[in-house]
Amino acid sequence: MDKIDAKILTAIQKDCRIPIATLADQVGLSPSACHRRVKILESDGQIAGYVARLDPKALGYSIEIFMEITLTSQSEEAFDKFETAVKATPEISECYFMAGQADYLMRIVAKNVADYERIHRSALSRLPGVAHMQSNFTLRTVRPWRGYPVADNL
Repeated sequence: MDKIDAKILTAIQKDCRIPIATLADQVGLSPSACHRRVKILESDGQIAGYVARLDPKALGYSIEIFMEITLTSQSEEAFDKFETAVKATPEISECYFMAGQADYLMRIVAKNVADYERIHRSALSRLPGVAHMQSNFTLRTVRPWRGYPVADNL
């Protein structure tokens, strides 16, 4: 990856719907050369896919919860069962296997406290092998995720 690739990746992270001609102008390439580079970045895996960043408030989600999970066992079987259940639970937005006190950190959005209680009762409390759950409610987002610092890697 060179500086032009980094510029392409940075621009695509800001707006994945940017037309190739506009992207080519921004990075100093012809549209065909820019298109070839984008295709190479896709095939090499630097571009894993394209998604729309939705506004949770516009969708009716007013609270965001980060939950720390500790399992009863550290066995491979316990991890596999837990992770399979998490992947089948649509109310869980993200889940990460962690090093530290908690085994997992997950992000959940809910419409309100009653909705979170429903999610907790119907989904989270049924996850297998859980010894401890710690819910942390966000008060406000200070800096939302906007992408990786690509140019800093060169």
